[in-house]
Amino acid sequence: MNQSSNLSVLDVEQTSNRNIVHLKNVNKVYPNGKTAVQNVNLDIQQGEFVSFVGPSGCGKSTIFKMISGLIEHTEGELQILGTSPRLAQKQSTDVSFVFQDATLLPWRNVMDNVMLPLEFRPIPKAEKREMAEKVLKMVGLEDYRKALPRELSGGMKMRVSIARALIAKPKLLLMDEPFGALDEITRQKLQAELLKIWEQEKMTVLFITHNVFEAVYLSTKIAVMTPSPGKIENMVAVDLPFPREAELRTDHKFSDIAAKVSHYLKF
Repeated sequence: MNQSSNLSVLDVEQTSNRNIVHLKNVNKVYPNGKTAVQNVNLDIQQGEFVSFVGPSGCGKSTIFKMISGLIEHTEGELQILGTSPRLAQKQSTDVSFVFQDATLLPWRNVMDNVMLPLEFRPIPKAEKREMAEKVLKMVGLEDYRKALPRELSGGMKMRVSIARALIAKPKLLLMDEPFGALDEITRQKLQAELLKIWEQEKMTVLFITHNVFEAVYLSTKIAVMTPSPGKIENMVAVDLPFPREAELRTDHKFSDIAAKVSHYLKF
């Protein structure tokens, strides 16, 4: 599965009344005997934006890899879109994964990098380009379609990676600390753009971050994980209105939720 690969199973209409993601008593033990996550329980509904926070090495990325089908869980029950991640991966294209690094192909321009997930799909080339144009406009890169990755800033490369993940119109978008290496100004701009895309496309988003304020700004819920072996110790509801403007970051309700999450992180 590549950085923008996708999986899928059911239409939104069929899954709207069920969990998009369901984990019950899920454990992951690696071949070396290390238990990465233990007794993880999680249910995520259609359209939620759930951020995962926790200390380094607590298993956040492991959970995402299990959900996407990149690795298998050891014990417990795990379903996405009503089926197993492995079966979903074989059947269709409704889950996309954005990793920490943009991982663009250096010899391909922006347009060709974005169209990569459609490479082997029976779609006319003109339609593929039209789809790419649409997602590039979403991320504000329509004027850079012919640029090579070496000509782009770090933030622009991440925008390309997000566009590449969006082109297949996923119902579930997994994002593993995508803004971690960016400066604060770029980071906040991309946060705002991501929320606009999420509201427009009505996706379900799972998002890993080490930044509590980023988690509060973006999310409908925040999953707080314990140190390794990781489990979800607390689920914090973010009862703040959408759309979210920059001024929200100075609101006392925002600060209160950030303080609660920070308190839960003091294990």
